[in-house]
Amino acid sequence: MANKALATRQKKQVAPTRVPPSPPPRNPVAVAAKARAGGAGPHAKPPSTERQAAKRQLANIALKPDPDES
Repeated sequence: MANKALATRQKKQVAPTRVPPSPPPRNPVAVAAKARAGGAGPHAKPPSTERQAAKRQLANIALKPDPDES
């Protein structure tokens, strides 16, 4: 009965977790080609993106009357 508290403390210790190694690439040729290509390059933003950004900015602005115009 005297060792019961010791066993409980030992159970509460957190065991170190190991990170499993990453698996090899499924297609090493495709990985090399993707790294060499560097993506599709820069693109222009579509007009809808600019409209949505403008709508978000308007929503954030508190629409209050100017005190100078009264």
